[in-house]
Amino acid sequence: QLSIGWSNDLVDAARDRAVGRADKPVARGDVSEPTVRAATALALLTCIVLSFACGLESAAVHLLLGVASGWAYNLWFKRTALSPLPYAVAFAALPAVVTLALPTPAWPPAWVLLTGALLGTGAHLLNALPDLADDEATGVRGLPHRLGPAAVRLLAPGVLLAGSVVAAIGHGPGTWAATLLVTCVVLAGIAVAGRGKVPFVAAVGIALAN
Repeated sequence: QLSIGWSNDLVDAARDRAVGRADKPVARGDVSEPTVRAATALALLTCIVLSFACGLESAAVHLLLGVASGWAYNLWFKRTALSPLPYAVAFAALPAVVTLALPTPAWPPAWVLLTGALLGTGAHLLNALPDLADDEATGVRGLPHRLGPAAVRLLAPGVLLAGSVVAAIGHGPGTWAATLLVTCVVLAGIAVAGRGKVPFVAAVGIALAN
C-alpha cells in the first residue's frame, strides 16, 4: 500500500499542484520527488520479499492481482471508464492472499471473492467523489467522473449494500447476517447523506462490517 500510495502521489504531483491540493506533501514541496521515488522503490522491493515469505501461491495472487492492480490504476485505469476494475480485482484478491498462505492453501468461497469485488468497486466510487471537480479540471475522467456526483452518491452505497447482501447470504441466516445488513443499511444512508470524506469513511465502515 505504501508503494501504491506513494507512486500515486508521484504520478499526480503536477495535477495536485495545479489544483492546489494542500494535503499532498509532494505537491506542496515538503518532500522531494527523488526521495519519494526511492522510498517507493524500497517499499515495493520489501513488499515482494515479504509476499514470497507467505508462500508462492499467496505471493502470486498478492503481487499480480493486488499490488499490480494498484499500480495499473495509478498509471492508466484512473483515466478510463474501467477505473473500478483494479479496485474490484484487488479487493477480491485480498482474502485469497490469506487463505493461500495457510498450511493447506485453498481459495476462499466464491461469495467471499464477489463480496470483495463489490466492496472495492463501491470504495472507488466514494473515494473519487470529493475530488471529481479537481480531477476533471486536470483531465482525469474515470467512471465516477463520467457518471457525475449525483449518480455516484446513489450508486456507490448501492454497490456496497450488494456486497453486504452477498456476504450475508454466503455466511448463512442468523443473527450475524441480520446485524450485518442492518449496520450496512445505516452506513449506506450516512454515505448518501454525507459530504466531503464522510461517504468514504462510511464505506470503510461497511467494509469492516463485512
